Amino acid sequence: MEDRPVIEAVQLGKRYRSHPAVADISLAVGRGEIVGLVGPDGAGKTTMLQLLAAILDPSEGHCAVLGFDTVRRAHEVTARIGYMAQGFTLYDRLTVEENIRFAAHIRDVPAAAFEQRQERLLAMAGLAPFKQRREGQLSGGMRKKLALCTNLVHEPPVLLLDEPGLGVDPISRRELWRILESFRDNGTTIVVTTSYMDEAERCDRVMFVDHGRDIAFGTPPELCGRGAGAVFRLASTNPEAFEKLARGDRGILDIEHRAAGIRFVVDPSVGLSPELRTEIERIGELVEAEPTLDDVFILLGKDTTSVDAASAVSVRPIGRHSWSSTEGPTIVMRDVTRRFGRFVAVDRLSLDVQPGEILGLLGANGAGKTTLIRMMCGLLPPSEGVIRVAGVDVTLEPRLLRQRIGYMSQRFSLYPDLTVSENLHFFARAYGLNRETMAAAMDGAMAPAGLHGLDDNIVRDLSGALRQRLALSCAILHRPAALFLDEPSSGVDPLSRARFWSLIRGLADAGSTVVVSTHYMEEASYCRMLALMHEGRIIALGGASELRAAITVDPDVTMEDVFAAYIERELGRAPPTREVAA
Repeated sequence: MEDRPVIEAVQLGKRYRSHPAVADISLAVGRGEIVGLVGPDGAGKTTMLQLLAAILDPSEGHCAVLGFDTVRRAHEVTARIGYMAQGFTLYDRLTVEENIRFAAHIRDVPAAAFEQRQERLLAMAGLAPFKQRREGQLSGGMRKKLALCTNLVHEPPVLLLDEPGLGVDPISRRELWRILESFRDNGTTIVVTTSYMDEAERCDRVMFVDHGRDIAFGTPPELCGRGAGAVFRLASTNPEAFEKLARGDRGILDIEHRAAGIRFVVDPSVGLSPELRTEIERIGELVEAEPTLDDVFILLGKDTTSVDAASAVSVRPIGRHSWSSTEGPTIVMRDVTRRFGRFVAVDRLSLDVQPGEILGLLGANGAGKTTLIRMMCGLLPPSEGVIRVAGVDVTLEPRLLRQRIGYMSQRFSLYPDLTVSENLHFFARAYGLNRETMAAAMDGAMAPAGLHGLDDNIVRDLSGALRQRLALSCAILHRPAALFLDEPSSGVDPLSRARFWSLIRGLADAGSTVVVSTHYMEEASYCRMLALMHEGRIIALGGASELRAAITVDPDVTMEDVFAAYIERELGRAPPTREVAA
């Protein structure tokens, strides 16, 4: 009996009418094991997790958790597990302590045990100093850790987590995973869905799911082995020449433009022809690269995912923006401060961003990134200082500003009950486009994003990746001089993320200035400039290679490590207060 799996699914399936959300998946998870479920948007990961949690009944097959059938004895399963959905349930008017106490009460945790467990969980999550703070006043990372604490207070032997790192900064995600690993080491069995391949690498085993089916299952090293000989790195100062060679070559599945050159993935069944290799080696130094799970995701998805992988390397050129200046930066900020009452969200910030620049804003939850973007878009007035974007003072000329910028918020400002075409029409009119230019503008925005043929589709029925690309298309209809993207790829799979960044780079190459916030450190390598924010201030500014060199000489250090090192260095200094005198 000791060897019996904690979770056992046999030929599990779930249908919605004729659509198979999960099909013929078998899975056995042992005690003290972390299994990750990865796959493109709509692949069936969440449905699979809800089947394991006894929230949904399977249409085919069966599943047992802790020896209890998830259909016949669902109440036994739900009473013993911890389940954290993407839209986790917390009570924003209750304090941190009150949320945990409520979760313990409904789980019948004895009062004596509760005090000890709460103290241990709060210390582990770094929430002890915030016991009396209301949930609604916590940062995104703190809310995630609190949600995890409420699911751990009854010490469940099984923990099911749906995208726990979504929208959480790198340091908070590290802390979250330290908590998970400590519980795993004490025997807790964990199944987690994730869009972040660095999180998948921390799992004991990973299952790649697409169209509801198990495409690949193994340890991270086993899966990465599938990419051997298929990933290359090109050090070159002429990436455009490589793109010309790669365009139309069906063997090249994905291209990533990085500060140090180009990284690309080749279809193993096609390979890199000797002729193409010779041409590429004339451009720069070509070497094989170590495959990552991101690369394996591209390789596994090349024949199964609904997104055309090859389109990531053949995006139609994007037209130039409608406003231009022969001199000076697109964005100018001088001594900009924004206060909310006594709280200082952005603190005396000065910054110039040049035309065609891609500026990445990195920082922990609550660092001030979204506030800064909203001020540059004219949605929030600065408390002090001056901001000029595309030649416009954002405070004095908000109407003119809106004609020269594009903005894509974290939640995508789309209308779910309208079609793709109707959303584009709405935004075209909002940007002041006339009937004569509207059709051409819509075509010019849809083509690079691969949205042709979807004109009459209702937005709520689109996948997350397609909604993301539609939101970007709506933001660039009028060819803005400056484009502001707030966490645009949060929760998006690597294949969709690669295509999205190809679009962003196309906009920058056409002369638009792009400002993008992100919590995914791999995306930092795509940005030409990075601004690391902490407590409303920019603590480091420069290219990825410059920021890495200022911290370490080790070329293998990840951007997440670099980010953490800057934050730790800043925390080691005398911390400035974000409260101002009354």
